[in-house]
Amino acid sequence: MTLMTNSDCILEMINVSKTFPGVKALDKVNLSIRKGSIHALMGENGAGKSTLMKILYGLYTPDAGGEIFFDGKPFNPKAPIDAIHTGLAMVPQEISPSANLSVAANFYLGREIKKGILMDQSAMNEKTNDILKELGIPMSVETLMQNVSVAKAQLLAIATAVSYDAKLIIMDEPTTALTESEVHQLYRIVKKVQERGIAIIYISHKLGEVFELSDEVSVIRDGEYIGTKKTTDITKEELINMMVGRDMDEMFQREDVIIGETLLEVRNLSLPGKFHDINFSVRKGEIFGIAGLVGAGRSEVVEALFGYKPAESGEIHLHGKKIEIHKPCDAIKHRIGFVTEDRKLTGLMLNMSVTDNMIMPELLPYEKHHLISEELARDVANSMKDQLRIKTPTVETIIGNLSGGNQQKVLIARWLLLEPEILILDEPTKGIDIGAKAEIYKLIVELARLGKAIIIVSSEMLELLSLSDRIMVMAEGREVGIVDRDNATQEVILEMAAGGDVPSQEEQELESEYQTQGVA
Repeated sequence: MTLMTNSDCILEMINVSKTFPGVKALDKVNLSIRKGSIHALMGENGAGKSTLMKILYGLYTPDAGGEIFFDGKPFNPKAPIDAIHTGLAMVPQEISPSANLSVAANFYLGREIKKGILMDQSAMNEKTNDILKELGIPMSVETLMQNVSVAKAQLLAIATAVSYDAKLIIMDEPTTALTESEVHQLYRIVKKVQERGIAIIYISHKLGEVFELSDEVSVIRDGEYIGTKKTTDITKEELINMMVGRDMDEMFQREDVIIGETLLEVRNLSLPGKFHDINFSVRKGEIFGIAGLVGAGRSEVVEALFGYKPAESGEIHLHGKKIEIHKPCDAIKHRIGFVTEDRKLTGLMLNMSVTDNMIMPELLPYEKHHLISEELARDVANSMKDQLRIKTPTVETIIGNLSGGNQQKVLIARWLLLEPEILILDEPTKGIDIGAKAEIYKLIVELARLGKAIIIVSSEMLELLSLSDRIMVMAEGREVGIVDRDNATQEVILEMAAGGDVPSQEEQELESEYQTQGVA
């Protein structure tokens, strides 16, 4: 190997490849990170980002032929401890602290400061407190981690990485589980880390935060290096094109769908402490959005419709007849499907196959002689795999090995096999990349075109505005109002979600006219 001489770079990865049995995960990928920079790493799920970072962190061994240099020296970590000792740390997407230990004890877990043969808790507390103060994280170092919020745990993970005297920190989707205010707090901490001269590889699917935080952005697509740009020299549209190989306009165009008669009607639905007096109806072929800030009660309403957490009062009518939904099997009997918000926790069995996850709710159609026919189940799963373009080597692949977007498609396939009339989607594109989002958007519109009634809960405003025929806005457990597609704007929805009243029809039409004419 030839020693690199680029003194501006803390990391250089040159022609790095990785092959798994039957799969070329990375093909001669290049990545250069300048000292003290925030460098975004972008790409669709399955593009190879995680594989590249696992090589860098010593979890995978790269194929022969590539080179890695860290701070100007050859770098070949065999395990994470090698990376840490060299000055590289990682903040994973899902933080798993030791809940019964204090903040300081978690900081120094496995590298405790000792005085003789005993742990020097006082020294660990002092050093932890110094770093937290410098980064502006208000926290008692003696607090047990079980009493720390998800947002604070994320900030503490970043602070722990700093405590390793890191020169480069990998941050993998750090804002996935955070509210908007918590996200801005994390931005501030990230900038504080950068001020210390520490470089950051920032992995995210959220274009807005990439443009707000990063100095440069590199894109990987299908295991290949596409390019690197200064963030100030590229538009969101150009970045999307690099990631997916086509323009956003080509990826998703909302088509008009014929809307039929009323299918579902909800009257005065209430669950004390969660939501009260919710009223709405959904028609065949309609995409009905539900918007609101975190804690508004959106997910609780749709969970009640599915019987997961049933309402205590109010009525649900289907085809004009009152029905009772006390548990999920009641909803399934009435042909209501539900794609949960947290596919890993409450949606999928991650250690089971794609086929098993698809057929799980109803096994009777796959029985032969009182036994499950693996051949029949596999044939059906393959049919759904082709129909929804699910990327998986086989339908016998363990679903935990699939990308987030493909896992989501498997969940949707599960309910399509039950031929629902109503499909509820809670945060349908949470944690998946822009290309997979576009495919799921097209699928949702196609289902509406086939006459399904679709209910979508989403925190992504553009998603709701692009898809929904009408949007019900909630605030603090109550229904603020319902806005139709022609009059729905981001400003109107956000004002209502913050507790404002629904604009009158005249006000909505005037606002729409102003926007058309370009009046400020």
